[in-house]
Amino acid sequence: MQAAQTGQRSTIPRPTFKDAPLSSINGFVGLGAHALLSLVLLFGQVFWAFAWPVALLLNVGGGILWFLMWNSYVIVNPNEAVVTQFFGKYVGTLKQEGFRFFINPLYGKSRISLRINNFESSKLKVNDVNANPINIAAVVVWRVYDAAEAMFEVEKYQHYVQIQSEAALREMATKYPYDAIEEKDIGGITLSGHQDIIAKELQASVEARLSRAGIAVLEARISYLAYSTEIAQAMLRRQQASAVVAARREIVDGAVGMVELALEQLSAKQIIDLDEEKKATMVSNLLVVLCSETDTTPVVNTGTLYQ
Repeated sequence: MQAAQTGQRSTIPRPTFKDAPLSSINGFVGLGAHALLSLVLLFGQVFWAFAWPVALLLNVGGGILWFLMWNSYVIVNPNEAVVTQFFGKYVGTLKQEGFRFFINPLYGKSRISLRINNFESSKLKVNDVNANPINIAAVVVWRVYDAAEAMFEVEKYQHYVQIQSEAALREMATKYPYDAIEEKDIGGITLSGHQDIIAKELQASVEARLSRAGIAVLEARISYLAYSTEIAQAMLRRQQASAVVAARREIVDGAVGMVELALEQLSAKQIIDLDEEKKATMVSNLLVVLCSETDTTPVVNTGTLYQ
């Protein structure tokens, strides 16, 4: 079994491309070199009459280089990376901000933003662990930390973030109940009652899916959660019934404590001697008064308890 698992893990492809630092020089130094080449081409005209083959070679070669050097300049903004290629081959990534100049003017350049991005998923309709249909959505805060991976490992990394985030959200929503309504769910993790725990698990799940694309997940949290429309009214009545039962339980517990205290004080202060039948009648009357939802109307008994 262990060997099989090891073989399975070995088949998972690892990222082929990682950010490699790329050397460059100050862009203004490159402008100086550009201007120097212009002077060389200008003085080359002087030798045209004396050595025209050399002058021709100098002017043609230098002219081509002069035009190609305009492709060597690049402006790198803060939190931005420039990925370079040389005829399709990855060369390196430039993250140093400012006006920069490449020695090789034939580099192809692609810009990748390293800024923090927000993605809010659409409202997904899924079934929770109890097969209750719910609508759920999430907000994912992410950023690219490896530009080469984001560009070469996946196709359209923004779309990749969207699909994988929604897939992780669907998977997580099916593992937990919406609320602790059934007996087996009481005391466990629920989608509505444990937002912090759910957010951490969702973040870990999304980050595991996006790490292949050089993307870090800073935060992932549920932004919308509700029962689906076809069962929303039924679940609302069920929640209301559970709330009524819980409230009644609190009222009964408090009433029993008050009755017990009243009987103890009457007995301790010897105000009245009550037999078991009188105690039962008194307890019944007190519970009716304390547990009733409406105001009770007192009845004055001028006789005895037996008349």
